[in-house]
Amino acid sequence: MQTYDFIIVGAGSAGCVVAERLSRSGRFSVLVLEAGGTDRRFFVQMPLGYGKTFYDPAVNWNYRTEPDPGLAGNADHWPRGKLLGGSSSINAMVWIRGHRADYDGWRDLGNPGWSYDDVLPAFKAIEDNEAGANQWRGTSGPVHVSDCTSAVHPLTKRYIHAAEQAGLPFNSDFNGASQEGVGIYQISTRDGRRMSAARAFLRPAMKRANVRVETNALATKILFEGRRATGIEYEQRGRTFRVKAGREVILSAGSINSPQLLQLSGVGPAEHLRSLGIEVVHASENVGRNLEDHVGINYTFKGREATLNQLLRPWWGKMLVGMQYVLMRSGPLSMSMNAGGGFFRTDPALPRPNMQLYFQAFSTIIPRTGERPILTPDPWPGFSIGLSNCRPSSRGEIMIRSSDPRQHPRIMPNALSTEADVAEMLAAVKFVRRIAARPALKEFIVEEIVPGPSVTSDEALIDDFRRRSGTVYHPVATCRMGPDQQKAVVDPRLKVHGLEGLRVIDASIFPTNIAGNTNAPSIMTGWKGAEMVLEDAG
Repeated sequence: MQTYDFIIVGAGSAGCVVAERLSRSGRFSVLVLEAGGTDRRFFVQMPLGYGKTFYDPAVNWNYRTEPDPGLAGNADHWPRGKLLGGSSSINAMVWIRGHRADYDGWRDLGNPGWSYDDVLPAFKAIEDNEAGANQWRGTSGPVHVSDCTSAVHPLTKRYIHAAEQAGLPFNSDFNGASQEGVGIYQISTRDGRRMSAARAFLRPAMKRANVRVETNALATKILFEGRRATGIEYEQRGRTFRVKAGREVILSAGSINSPQLLQLSGVGPAEHLRSLGIEVVHASENVGRNLEDHVGINYTFKGREATLNQLLRPWWGKMLVGMQYVLMRSGPLSMSMNAGGGFFRTDPALPRPNMQLYFQAFSTIIPRTGERPILTPDPWPGFSIGLSNCRPSSRGEIMIRSSDPRQHPRIMPNALSTEADVAEMLAAVKFVRRIAARPALKEFIVEEIVPGPSVTSDEALIDDFRRRSGTVYHPVATCRMGPDQQKAVVDPRLKVHGLEGLRVIDASIFPTNIAGNTNAPSIMTGWKGAEMVLEDAG
């Protein structure tokens, strides 16, 4: 059995960072096991190409939740990256760190080293921010963060003006002094290409002699000797292999696959594991539980003038933007669909924003089989204002269905299952209409297409957002961090409670969700987690 100092399961947003940092000194040997394949695909590297990867089984786990009562019984589609870079290779690239109070809240839950002041140096070290360095931003890190101010569609400026007319302040940097307000999103791209964790961290690490990356390698079981994790069993091209970790096994498989692998290996809710014939190595009732996710919805409008729909839909428009991208790495294909956005409070009495906004200068309400129709939008001039909740109180769970590692786990989000979540979503969709009714946008709008002007009562609005809402792809907390093993899975050093030689380093350890997109915090978690591993390794 071959031995490495560290075995990392998952080459996603956090795992790529961990691999790069642990291998940098040359002292340690590192094996990375990735269930998916290469990220060197055109539609992965082209930023707006993620519409093509949204359902593609070659790069996407394509999870489906259980029918969710809070979403009118819908079974939601949960895309997760199954390739080098993980979900950072198929996401919308919006670069948001979260609110200062999010991380101070982590610290206050008993997690020293995770306050905002503790994580800010990591965020700055990660970034190469095009907007320049200051007390919040860095400019020498591996992740290039693009300033899209000069490249967004002109309609985005109308949206910003309308949101200001609705009472939101303009905010030039949601990762700066304050998060609240409206503005243009920074995105993780460089020179018109996606800046995934694989591109920023793993590709440089793969050039080192002490790093081995195995793709199409599905981890099936953590190997234990007593209560110490000693290695990983994995399947690759029809064969089963076992590898040994001389120092630590590190799970960076994400909020779905990390709890899944723990449960498959006998670490999790004891009664559930025994019911599936799995021998319990360590009873940990919180593995897979405490699932949090952001839930979102779009309101879509028809405009009086051309939007990106009229450029991206016709053949000549596709040819034009395609040539612009291939020749100059610029234009709509080099951007995210979410150009503008913001954060607001549904109640002025709240201490911080509880809702996030997204603006898209095109619309995609006409479905297409097998893909998200970003590159083939609606035939009329359309645009959308979307929103998602930042701190939902609803909690779900992820549990394996059987001892078969190839079977997708049971995902039950329990979205919008609390009165508080429903009430704030109701207030939020009303605010979206307030923005659309401000003069800067009102003069541009012909009509509201979805949900439409007939949906006005509270009951009708609630029914609509239950039927049309869905994940915005930010699941966390299924292996959450905390000092008490009765309430958490890992300790503040990210070591699994009750076991040795085993850590979890990915978004599943978040004690609570952050306000905003979770890719940047996941990368930060990889950075901080690797730092802890190196400290403990001497």
